[in-house]
Amino acid sequence: MLHYDNKVDEKLLNSLALAYMGDAVYESYIRHHLIQKGAVKPHLLHKEATRFVSAKAQSKAVHFLLDAGILTEEELAVVRRGRNAKSGTVPKNTDVQTYRYGTAFEALLGYLYLAGRNERLEEMIIQAIQFIEGEEGR
Repeated sequence: MLHYDNKVDEKLLNSLALAYMGDAVYESYIRHHLIQKGAVKPHLLHKEATRFVSAKAQSKAVHFLLDAGILTEEELAVVRRGRNAKSGTVPKNTDVQTYRYGTAFEALLGYLYLAGRNERLEEMIIQAIQFIEGEEGR
């Protein structure tokens, strides 16, 4: 990671900026996960990645985390802020509520990443991956 003299205070950062960061971090983890599983064809990689990074999948993942009761009060507050953020854009392939919960998931990941809480970040991502992959067996 590049070094900067001033650390960004994730607690003060706009929820959409947290989601922006979280989207990139999650995408990177998903790409690594898919390559580790042996997927190498670009079209297949993109198709597989969509199962994890779509607003629908992210919404389901954050609902799973909420229902499991594993989020701290601080993390719950970040999720609420992310869910309530007004992006100013209209989602193309999903409803507004699903889109907002997807944004909440991304904001949580962005928050954990910027806070340097990598172990917790990876715990959340692993939980999301396992949940989404487990959904297919149902």
